[in-house]
Amino acid sequence: MATTDRYPVTQKYLMTRSQALNFPISFFQGDFKKNDVYGIVIDIPMPNNVLTTMVCFINGAANLYFNNGGEYTGASQKYRNLVQAAHNLVANTGILLKKSEKTTQFDLPRGKVHNVFLLTKGGIYKTEFRPGVIPDTEPEKRTVYVLYQRVLNELRNCQLKDAAAARKNR
Repeated sequence: MATTDRYPVTQKYLMTRSQALNFPISFFQGDFKKNDVYGIVIDIPMPNNVLTTMVCFINGAANLYFNNGGEYTGASQKYRNLVQAAHNLVANTGILLKKSEKTTQFDLPRGKVHNVFLLTKGGIYKTEFRPGVIPDTEPEKRTVYVLYQRVLNELRNCQLKDAAAARKNR
């Protein structure tokens, strides 16, 4: 594992994260304007040197990638609640554009900061969240934070359902 800042990461993780950040808008049907958000990539630091990257797209796809090379993918094909939560998140992230900067740098987060990348036809925008200290003066960030916590919760519910189904089928 290579170490970048404080999070040890695998080559697989770096490649998968890069693919998510560069996912083409042409995959999605629709008439997207320059600043319509079609995807969001969120780097979420967790305890014990775990870095999770959540990727959601306007079609409701939602996946998790972990710095150790692990992943949780494909749940959107089975769970409608996850699709709805992921779509709702992406559909409502346009409110963050004015709080974001266009970027071509995709550094991993430092400390407990969450990196949030918004994918648009006009480029990729970045903002940062500091959970627990999102001020009242930034309601857009509070809204998006709540929405992505809902997606994380749905992903966890899907993982639990998949684990229960796997135990049942043994």
